Amino acid sequence: MQRAVDALELPEAVFKTCPWQPRDRVDAGLRQWLRCCGAAMRDGRRIGMPSHAVDEAWHGLILCTGRYARFCEDAYGRFLHHFPEGDGFGGGTVDSMTDQLGRTVVAWTLVARPDEHCVLWDLDATVGVEQPWGVPRARVTAIESTLRDLGVH
Repeated sequence: MQRAVDALELPEAVFKTCPWQPRDRVDAGLRQWLRCCGAAMRDGRRIGMPSHAVDEAWHGLILCTGRYARFCEDAYGRFLHHFPEGDGFGGGTVDSMTDQLGRTVVAWTLVARPDEHCVLWDLDATVGVEQPWGVPRARVTAIESTLRDLGVH
């Protein structure tokens, strides 16, 4: 999965509805998100999107359908569907966004490179999104601490 994420080319079309700068920061966030998705796909649980800017870039990538489908096959061995809040598709119960975002933090701990900083939690505030999403630093720290106590991290 890591090689596919690293090799993914992101043409200008991906960023049509994602005007925030610096672009390389949004690019890094998108790649971190795609890695988190790979970890989450292992158990079939949904994770939450912590960044509006990354969500817009992901939408742009999805619209590049051939590129996105090939990437999904290379990275995950299957297509990664998008389930926007309120869609209701996919069956089963949908956990709260708080729970989904908690699982995103867990997924990050599984895919992070040694000493890699996650830009996802405060990316929107960093790039100037008017109504930023995110995960409070205290929550990230608490989840990471719990995982370490459980020997997962």
